[in-house]
Amino acid sequence: MPELPEVEALAGYLRERAVGRRVDRVEVASINALKTYDPPPSAVAGRPVVDAGRHGKFLDVVFDGGLHLVVHLARAGWLHYREAFPSTVPLRPGKGPIALRVRLDDGSGFDLTEAGTQKKLAAYLVTDPAQVPGVAKLGPDALGADLATFAERLRSRRGQVKGVLTDQAVLAGIGNAYSDEILHAAKLSPFALTDRLTDDQLATLHAATRAVLGDAVRRSAGQRAAELKGEKRSGLKVHARTGLPCPVCGDSVREVSFADSSLQYCPTCQTGGKPLADRRLSRLVR
Repeated sequence: MPELPEVEALAGYLRERAVGRRVDRVEVASINALKTYDPPPSAVAGRPVVDAGRHGKFLDVVFDGGLHLVVHLARAGWLHYREAFPSTVPLRPGKGPIALRVRLDDGSGFDLTEAGTQKKLAAYLVTDPAQVPGVAKLGPDALGADLATFAERLRSRRGQVKGVLTDQAVLAGIGNAYSDEILHAAKLSPFALTDRLTDDQLATLHAATRAVLGDAVRRSAGQRAAELKGEKRSGLKVHARTGLPCPVCGDSVREVSFADSSLQYCPTCQTGGKPLADRRLSRLVR
């Protein structure tokens, strides 16, 4: 799933390439992906792109006149920028990977795509990003929160720290991959309970959050959209590295699997050498 660093990089790429270009037209290939109908997609035609940014993991493309195309890429969504499209024929609704296409006046543009069968990519055309339910519920940005805000937000929600870090209402922008990386950097068990974290542990976790996300943003800056996934994978130390040696201590990275997701961690670095039970309610390590 694209998280804060990747969405920030996509926004940066659009600022560099699309800002100043007028929209030729917006084509919707997946009716289910577009969650709004007023204003209609045709309202964007003729308007220049004036900015691009993000709200947590939501991408925000801003058009002249105050219209926003706000996109949540979900687990398998992505943005593909095209210097030229293979055809001028409008897209037809269907079952392909393209959900929405934005054509610009120089012949370039971008596709919003989603792989797989679970279609959860969501696009909203609104006059205010706060009209998007997911944006309205976001907590403070994970990269921008100071220590006091960070500690207050984590302590406001009792639970396992892995789950609280990825709760977008607590902090915006952290997903499954970077939460694994942050907890590894902070040397904390993913099952540690937030109401038992000491001030020192919270300070370490805050520093790790800023370091991991900040490094990922820096590495992703300037990358083309097609290169971002590889750049993300190259910087991971534990996430998606089950069975490989931890680059810090050499121990084997372990995994805990859930129904529709998994987490990775290093026992030596994070849990005092104890393996976590492969179930959500493990009580081996707190």
